[in-house]
Amino acid sequence: MEQKTKKGKIEGEFRFTMATVEMRGFEAYYESESSSKLQQMYRFMRLARCVDEKCVNLQRQGKIAFYLPQIGHEACSVGSAFTLENEDWVFPGYREIAGALVRGYSLRDLFSQFRGTVNDAQKGRQMPVFFSDRSIRWVSTSAPVGNRIIHAVGVALAAKLKGDKIVSLVYFGDGTTSTADFHTGLNFAGVFQTPTIFFCLNNQYAISLPFERQTASESIAIKAKAYGIDGVRIDGNNVLQVYNVTKAAVEHARNAGRPTLIEALTYRLAGHSTSDDPTRYRSSAEVSEWMRQDPVEKFKVFLISKNLWSNEMEEKLKEESVALIDDAVDYMEKAELPSKETLIQDVYADVPDNLREELDDMLSSE
Repeated sequence: MEQKTKKGKIEGEFRFTMATVEMRGFEAYYESESSSKLQQMYRFMRLARCVDEKCVNLQRQGKIAFYLPQIGHEACSVGSAFTLENEDWVFPGYREIAGALVRGYSLRDLFSQFRGTVNDAQKGRQMPVFFSDRSIRWVSTSAPVGNRIIHAVGVALAAKLKGDKIVSLVYFGDGTTSTADFHTGLNFAGVFQTPTIFFCLNNQYAISLPFERQTASESIAIKAKAYGIDGVRIDGNNVLQVYNVTKAAVEHARNAGRPTLIEALTYRLAGHSTSDDPTRYRSSAEVSEWMRQDPVEKFKVFLISKNLWSNEMEEKLKEESVALIDDAVDYMEKAELPSKETLIQDVYADVPDNLREELDDMLSSE
């Protein structure tokens, strides 16, 4: 994790152009936050880890069809989500469940979406993990990577034109930076100075393509210079650094209307999805090395060193997390699947005759 660094300036005027914040430990950011907030951050990180473990098991049992493991991304998701206000908009990538929980998304709603039950707001018409909720301003992700960047910039521009002091935060991986939407979005944000935070989780692989085959640039953060916006590379496994740097970027976007590209160095500790075999393209030694940087375990050790956490608190948290998850799974399993009539709902205010006829034909042929 050693990086050549040019220390960015966080306090005062926010300017991170081509900067890398030093890969410092938790201690550098400890004094600025209350003990209760640190504990709360850890609780969300650990809960998300428990959700992850449960969902992989459910997929292997055939109870949900598909899952995108989140393990290793908890610090990025939680640290950044803690910086937002309720009115801000979030455009997630594939691995932001922890951030959704921070925003207030319920576990019952989450597992209902995984299964696509009658309690799923999307009525089972979206892939698992591609959930959305207007009440927390959480927009659905999508399989075509990059298009969320355009949407996030558009929402930010609309807010700016209306005079609303809101920020849009969009997550994406290192592979997305090779798409046209990434360059279009950053260029537009730079020209029109939209209050957008571009949060790139550089987890070293775009499915199986390693980062060194993704770009010849020194980093992803350095690409910000071409579009006249601020760019910074941070340690994505340090939740306090993620929080502090993102908070500075969010405040600058809200108050000065400037966008920022944040590149968070992290690692996907599991496969790209439950359909992926990561042993085909990366070594066990590499995974073991990154496991030593596990963001959840590292933060727990730090909290214990500050007498903010204990083994007794850990056991209680795990019991609480398991109980919450079991309740959500039970709620999911007891619910029926949506009726076929829902196929033509929520698209048109008045369902067109041809769609109604097609549905009737399908139902009558059963």
